[in-house]
Amino acid sequence: MKRLFSLLKPFDYLIILGVIALSFLPNILTFYHYQGLNNSEEVGQVIEASSTKATPASSSTYALIKIDGKEVDRFDLSEDAPHEEKTYYPHPGQYNIIERDGKRIRVREDNSPDQIAVKTSWVGRPGQVSICLPHGLIIEIHGERSTGGRTDTSQSSNANSSQEEDLVLPK
Repeated sequence: MKRLFSLLKPFDYLIILGVIALSFLPNILTFYHYQGLNNSEEVGQVIEASSTKATPASSSTYALIKIDGKEVDRFDLSEDAPHEEKTYYPHPGQYNIIERDGKRIRVREDNSPDQIAVKTSWVGRPGQVSICLPHGLIIEIHGERSTGGRTDTSQSSNANSSQEEDLVLPK
């Protein structure tokens, strides 16, 4: 160990400390970037809340069903929503059975080869997604992201926004 220290010059220590400090730069920038996004969203929510009526908590979360990128259905995800099953036929010879149970929704059954959407199971939090790629079926959960009391519609209007989303991976 003494030999290692004897090989290093004083300027080498500065370089090592600089590299270590720079390794934290992406975390710091990401933190401040998301802080700025959250602050601007809160300002937007205050402005919009004063001009529009806040949505009730029962309809603040909803699921969008898309086939080949086109919205085909929308389900309200609330405690008082009825248990419901619906079958979609995206293409000839393909089917997906969607099951809604209160505040959650899932692909109960389909005839895709890997069954990834079925293995994803229940989704119900805003930002969660269940995807059946062979059939082109996507279930997206939209709704409140903070305790502002109104529905966040920015997810549906801007798909390329830099929002952090939960990714549900099959086990």
